Amino acid sequence: MTIGQEFRPHRVVVLALDGLLPFELGIPHRIFGRPRDAAGRLLYEVVTCSVRPPGPVDTDADFAVHVAHGPEALETADTVIVPASYELGPLYDEGRLTGELAAALARIRPGTRLASICTGVYVLAAAGLLDGRPATTHWADAERFQRMFPKIDVDADVLFIDDGDVLTSAGVAAGIDLCLHMVRRDHGTAVANEVARRTVVPPHRDGGQAQYIERPVPDPQLATTTAARAWALGRLHEPIQLRDMAARESMSVRSFTRRFREEVGVSPGQWLTRQRVERARHLLESSELSVDRVARDAGFGTAQSMRQHLQQALGVTPTAYRRTFRTGPVR
Repeated sequence: MTIGQEFRPHRVVVLALDGLLPFELGIPHRIFGRPRDAAGRLLYEVVTCSVRPPGPVDTDADFAVHVAHGPEALETADTVIVPASYELGPLYDEGRLTGELAAALARIRPGTRLASICTGVYVLAAAGLLDGRPATTHWADAERFQRMFPKIDVDADVLFIDDGDVLTSAGVAAGIDLCLHMVRRDHGTAVANEVARRTVVPPHRDGGQAQYIERPVPDPQLATTTAARAWALGRLHEPIQLRDMAARESMSVRSFTRRFREEVGVSPGQWLTRQRVERARHLLESSELSVDRVARDAGFGTAQSMRQHLQQALGVTPTAYRRTFRTGPVR
């Protein structure tokens, strides 16, 4: 915000559809309702709207919720979030919008950030907003969703996808991951991490949906990779070899790698890189260390290596990231 410009919180409008899941409806309010700036002002304003005039909206539970805003609220949104619903009707059966829903979506201003949680992605897809773009949804629904919308590049292995102005998430709790990611994108790691701490959830979950797909339960007597991950997290500034992590669990490299993927959803190398990126982000936001020192402390070795990894993961250089994000209080 420039000097003299009136402060205005980012307005998040949550679109409540009949058959909505109350848990998912509450996620945006919980995550975006917490962050504040240094002056104690809320960084977001969260409102809920319906496609109809204010009134009750059915849920998938034994109660309805009273929604105080009609579709006109969508005209004021900076971000629109569509939670899942179990009563999507022609959206789910035929992949088309109802006239009522189409009219509501037409109120959204161009350039508004759009996001969906779980099967809320059907709304964005039926509106043609995902054609030619990557998207995700609950792993159990991904195959059907891909058949219905073949122009969309569906990835069922991730918790969420950020495609710039359109973001989609997997099922239920992945909506928390998505909303925390948007806070992190808007205001940096420190703000998002504080929201996560107050919500008592991890600020960033490792891996993707693969770890949640039903599979035979592993023998509880078999070794896990938990100790190796804890060991590695305490030594991110040092060179860490795969064989060293496997040795912590007294496993062969091959067995360790297979078990690691089963438990975390990604390879050990991908996991290590992600942890180092998060470490670098934290240091860039919260310290005055030089870029070279941050690179060493995060385990990248050189500033050039860190620059390449941050550019790949975040689309910005370390200097640009530090200039954009500074630690702010969250209450």
